[in-house]
Amino acid sequence: MDKNCDLSCRRNKVGGQAVIEGVMMKKGEDVCLAMRKEDGTVVVDKSQFVSVRKKKKILNIPILRGIIGFVESMILSFKTIDKSTAVLEIDEENGKKDKENGKEKKENKGLSAFLMVLSVLLGVGLAVVLFMWLPGFLTRMLEKLTGPIDRYLKAAIEGVVKIIIFIAYMLIVSLMKDIRRVFQYHGAEHKSIACYESGMELTPENAKKCTRFHPRCGTSFMFVMLIIGIFTGMLIPVWDNTLLRAAIKLAILPLIVGIGYEFIMFAGKHDNFFTRLLSAPGLWMQRITTKEPDEAQLAIAICAIKSAMPEEFPDFTVDEYAIDVEENLKHFGFTALKKEEVEEKIAKLKAQREAAKSLADTPSVSEDATEVNEDK
Repeated sequence: MDKNCDLSCRRNKVGGQAVIEGVMMKKGEDVCLAMRKEDGTVVVDKSQFVSVRKKKKILNIPILRGIIGFVESMILSFKTIDKSTAVLEIDEENGKKDKENGKEKKENKGLSAFLMVLSVLLGVGLAVVLFMWLPGFLTRMLEKLTGPIDRYLKAAIEGVVKIIIFIAYMLIVSLMKDIRRVFQYHGAEHKSIACYESGMELTPENAKKCTRFHPRCGTSFMFVMLIIGIFTGMLIPVWDNTLLRAAIKLAILPLIVGIGYEFIMFAGKHDNFFTRLLSAPGLWMQRITTKEPDEAQLAIAICAIKSAMPEEFPDFTVDEYAIDVEENLKHFGFTALKKEEVEEKIAKLKAQREAAKSLADTPSVSEDATEVNEDK
């Protein structure tokens, strides 16, 4: 970082996403996914994601840039999740069978595309039902019991119902073991970014001292959109037709997304009473969607940040954050296995790790040829 620049230069410079046993960090066009494998080693995947806003300057106008940014972040998110499953070799056994038939790439890509489209459709459908149709339906049912309710009060009630549904949903999914671990990596992502933005040396020990709540979080963004939705709901005159009202809300959703994006970016760059007040509900929600990480998880987030910014951390290597197979047991839940199964798993992973190390230390044919030529 430029020595003449204060810490404000670090704000909004890097953002990320938590995945199963890993963290993705994005700095500009550089994207880095860091994950811990079963044997305790760290694997890093680097790529680039160029925003269409860089090619078309007109897309950078306020509100519109938020809509574009949201769509692009969803695309990047799905790509990251898909890539994380490949890195962890979750479908390794299926991959071996496909390889024997010479169909691995074609079948895996087709299946992944189908599952991704299906998950998107189911997710959108669930979101429409839970956050657009159900709140309006319940508000109308309440009105039938209590009598006529003022239009603006109905919109406020509808918004409160949305928030209750959102909180209840997040609380329920947080009870799942795998989701809880993702929430721990979410906390590691925030803590490592906070450590970087504070100017402290980026280490797991320092990151552990930092806050796990960040105003630029996707959770805060969702909560901001819910609050904005309350006010926009007051402007929709249709109440008798629940489906029509839901359709109108769906139509104005891009506008809500754009406004929410502008606020989140503003809050990320400014720390004052106004931004803290408006960010408070979203930060409170992060008490559910982020959990305290351990140092091994913080190390993964730091690997992602440092690997995404090689110009600031030129001497960094992920090997320094590798851990022993035994130490990594709690990260993959081997304790659910029997004692002999755990020992067998450890022995297998150690052998794989040693084999990979030996392969890495063995010079390639081209390197040997180069050495021979140099000797001549």
